[in-house]
Amino acid sequence: MDYIRDYTMYAAIFGIFSFNWFGWAQERPRQSWRLYLGIASGIALLVGLIGVYLSIKNWHEASALADSGAFKDYLIYVYTEFFVAGVGAFLLIKFKHKDYIAPWIAFIVGVHFFALVDVFQDSSLNILASVLIIVAAASIFLSKKLNVANSAITGIGAGTILFCFAVLGLVRFLMV
Repeated sequence: MDYIRDYTMYAAIFGIFSFNWFGWAQERPRQSWRLYLGIASGIALLVGLIGVYLSIKNWHEASALADSGAFKDYLIYVYTEFFVAGVGAFLLIKFKHKDYIAPWIAFIVGVHFFALVDVFQDSSLNILASVLIIVAAASIFLSKKLNVANSAITGIGAGTILFCFAVLGLVRFLMV
């Protein structure tokens, strides 16, 4: 089944979160990356806002979340994600490892997408989950090699994959 509203929400949510990750990538990147990160942020925000507009215009279309069980599961997974991410970030700050917060958050976000596969009946979320987890792990090594903050690499990687899924949401919406 095509969940039209979910596709528009993919564009909105993934676009806005892509914007956020590209912003976080500006914590301590190479100076030469800043312009491109700003451009990527702007384009991601534009895609996200288009998704918001389309979501509002198509609010009464089909959605996997129309099923009360799926919506309940969605809320449980999202609240759990926020709690685990927050506790982990708190502990990283407490133990003076704040540079690992961005990879930690990307890891938790990636894991939560595995749970959302069943909620949205969308196996493509397995790809999103896997790539976010890979980005989280790779950022730790790449940031040291490139002498930039973990958040720079994590933000670029997470921002890029979320942007791709935002665009995929628009494409899927247009193909229905």
